[in-house]
Amino acid sequence: MIRFSKANVTYPNGVSAMKDLDLEIDDGEFVVIVGLSGAGKSTLIRAVNGLVPLTSGELNVNGNDVHSLNRTGLRELRSDVGMIFQGFNLVDRTTVLKNVLMGRLHKVPTWRTLIGKYPQADIDIAARALERVEIIEKTYTRASDLSGGQRQRVGIARALAQEPSIILADEPVASLDPPTSHVVMRYLQQISRELGITTIVNLHFLDLATAYADRIIGLRDGVLVFDGPGSKCDEAVFESIYGRSLTADDTMAKQAAL
Repeated sequence: MIRFSKANVTYPNGVSAMKDLDLEIDDGEFVVIVGLSGAGKSTLIRAVNGLVPLTSGELNVNGNDVHSLNRTGLRELRSDVGMIFQGFNLVDRTTVLKNVLMGRLHKVPTWRTLIGKYPQADIDIAARALERVEIIEKTYTRASDLSGGQRQRVGIARALAQEPSIILADEPVASLDPPTSHVVMRYLQQISRELGITTIVNLHFLDLATAYADRIIGLRDGVLVFDGPGSKCDEAVFESIYGRSLTADDTMAKQAAL
C-alpha cells in the first residue's frame, strides 16, 4: 500500500509541487495521474521511491516510512519499485538483454555485473520479461537499433526484471505515436492486472487515461482535485482538473487527426 498523509513538497526555488496530499493507493491498483505540466504529477511519482523527499507530512510505502529511511533503506525500497521513463534511459551501445539485466543489479554481486557474468537464473528472469512485452526476438540487438516503441517495451521489461511490487511510469508515451502509445498502455495494464503489480502512470493524454485506468487521480497546482474511476471522467471533470477548456493537445485522438 502507498499512503500519503498531509504530504507537502516545496522545492528550493519556492515552488510548492505537492500541497497537503491525502492519498491511498492499494496493492495491485492501476492508477493514472493527470494534470497540466507543473501540476505535481512527476513529484508524486518520484516521492514514492524517495527521489523527491517530502518537505512535511508522511509517506508510507509497503510499510516503510519513506522519510525516515537511511541510504540502505532507500536502496531496498527502490529495488522493489520499478521505474519507466519518458526518455527510455537505455544504454544504446549495449544489447537489449544487458539493458534488461540492469533491473537485476540489486540482486547480483557487483563483480558479476562488472564483467557481465550474470547468473543463469537472472538471465531467465530477463528473458521472461522480454517475452511478456513480446520483444524477445530483439534480445541481442543493440538498443540504438530499436524504434521508440521497442525501446519503451525494453524499459518496461527492465522494470519487470526487478520483480517489483510497484511500477512507476513517468509520461511513458510522451514521445510515441498514437498506435504505439496504445500498445505500451496495454502492456502496463496487463502487467498490473495479471501480475498484481501496483502501477502508477503519469499521462497528459486524457483519452488514454480514461481508456486504461482503473482509477484516475487529478492534480492541479499540487492539489488533489479528483480521485475516481475512469468511467466518471467526462469533459467537465477534466476541465475542472485543467482549469480550462480542453484542446486538441489534451487528447491523442484529436492530435492524431490534425
